[in-house]
Amino acid sequence: MTVVDGEGMVAGRLASVIAKKLLNGERIVVVNAEKIIITGKPRRIIEKYMKRISEWRTYYNPEKRGPKYPRRPDRLFKRIVRGMLPWKKSRGREAFKRLKVYVGVPEELESVKKVKIKEAFLRNENIPRMTLGELHKALTGG
Repeated sequence: MTVVDGEGMVAGRLASVIAKKLLNGERIVVVNAEKIIITGKPRRIIEKYMKRISEWRTYYNPEKRGPKYPRRPDRLFKRIVRGMLPWKKSRGREAFKRLKVYVGVPEELESVKKVKIKEAFLRNENIPRMTLGELHKALTGG
């Protein structure tokens, strides 16, 4: 089992590395999901996710049926990783079951050594960005 600390890492780069490891049979645990970075102008990121959530063209209650999109940081990141796996095949679904994502660090994982993935770090500090935690606050209004 590999424990990855997501603090200061770019979501897409981290997800692609994790997806590859999951397909190779590794178990991965990601902690500090709320500190994972999404690059881009914050206003445009929020608009993109709000459009997914609020654009329901239905005659029935959309809360009962789908599509349902995640809002919590841990579930947002799991959904990003899922998009990089062959979800319609059993191999992809089995790989996805080997992934656990947590907001913060659970007590049982505090003493475990956490891995930082070099390829996933933000390379240019001048790029506009926001964290999954900030996106969660914007989507839920709190």
